[in-house]
Amino acid sequence: DGLIVTNSHVIEEADSITVFLEDKRDFKGVIVGKDKKSDIAVIRIDADDLPTIPWGDSDKLQVGEYVVAVGNPFGLNQTVTMGIVSAVGRANVGIADYEDFIQTDAAINPGNSGGAMVNINGELVGINTAIFTRSGGYMGIGFAAPSNMARSVMESLVKNGKVVRGWLGVSIQEVT
Repeated sequence: DGLIVTNSHVIEEADSITVFLEDKRDFKGVIVGKDKKSDIAVIRIDADDLPTIPWGDSDKLQVGEYVVAVGNPFGLNQTVTMGIVSAVGRANVGIADYEDFIQTDAAINPGNSGGAMVNINGELVGINTAIFTRSGGYMGIGFAAPSNMARSVMESLVKNGKVVRGWLGVSIQEVT
């Protein structure tokens, strides 16, 4: 349907969006919606014969599984790196309000944000989101939003243009 899931911070201040495909076609992208709390956004392009990737179940990911991170680090299109899942359910990282990250040692650098994290079956299991770095580049710790969360946010953005969440009026803190 021309829907593309990416990160909110990737398109946050964009005046225009151009989507480049591997087959050298390019399209004008239109923002369907973005959710800063999860750092997920959806854009749409009007095109036919688009490549797709099947959704994987990120809840089934286990530490030690191989994953591939696809992105555009430093402007180098279609870059692929491989690593393992280092942790799942990683929270309190300080990146987004809703954190349930997949942690990986696959090389994720600036420019990989919004790219696919793929399992060995070729299924989308995450959206590359952030890195831990002191130098500005890869230091062995990267984070991806799980595909199940990304899919849920995408469906809400497509249907409603925003994500509607329940509110309990309680905040969580560490017990000291």
